[in-house]
Amino acid sequence: MIKRFLKNRSKKYPEYWESYSELFDEQSPSICRQASFIVLDTETTGFDFELDRIISIGAVAISNNEINIAESFEIFIKQERFNADTVEFHGIIKNEKIETLTEEQALEQLLGFIGNSILVAHHAKFDVTIINYALKRNGLPKLKNKILDTVNLYRSTRIRSNLIDQNKNYSLDEIAENYGINVSDRHTAAGDALITAIIFLKTLSKLGKGRALTVRELMKFR
Repeated sequence: MIKRFLKNRSKKYPEYWESYSELFDEQSPSICRQASFIVLDTETTGFDFELDRIISIGAVAISNNEINIAESFEIFIKQERFNADTVEFHGIIKNEKIETLTEEQALEQLLGFIGNSILVAHHAKFDVTIINYALKRNGLPKLKNKILDTVNLYRSTRIRSNLIDQNKNYSLDEIAENYGINVSDRHTAAGDALITAIIFLKTLSKLGKGRALTVRELMKFR
């Protein structure tokens, strides 16, 4: 155990990881309005964490309970693996002429963008896990950010009743429809990230009920 600890401490990581990691030494805001959130979405070649790969990542920043469109993020990753079955969902084909990055370049840019912000995603476990697998392939540790899932947050706003399934797995389309959100940009990472960000803010308002939520309170719904 001690040898493993000393080995991990002495392991050298790239400068971009060290810069990202050092941000978590800073004290985070305790009030949600003062906190920084990054809402992200991934498009992938499939759902196998070992075999499949991230095709694209889209993200938007939220601060002071507002979406900062100027702080948006979208990258595409070079692909060796291609799954024709998923094209109908994300619309990205293997030979499409878009600028692509290597997986490591994409991770470096992603870490630089998210910093120590709280990450928000719809079905967040999938997005975070597939990013963590990419980090692992490149010899890096897992993401250090706090994570929120809009499914769990939205579920917490629903009226508790024996007639309502409290474990219902709400789709992004279903929540967007309930909130009256336009979904014309669905199934692109950037589009889904923006829709998720709007859902997050609307759900945050419902959970707060006119008062300022703390980050600690919000994390109970994750």
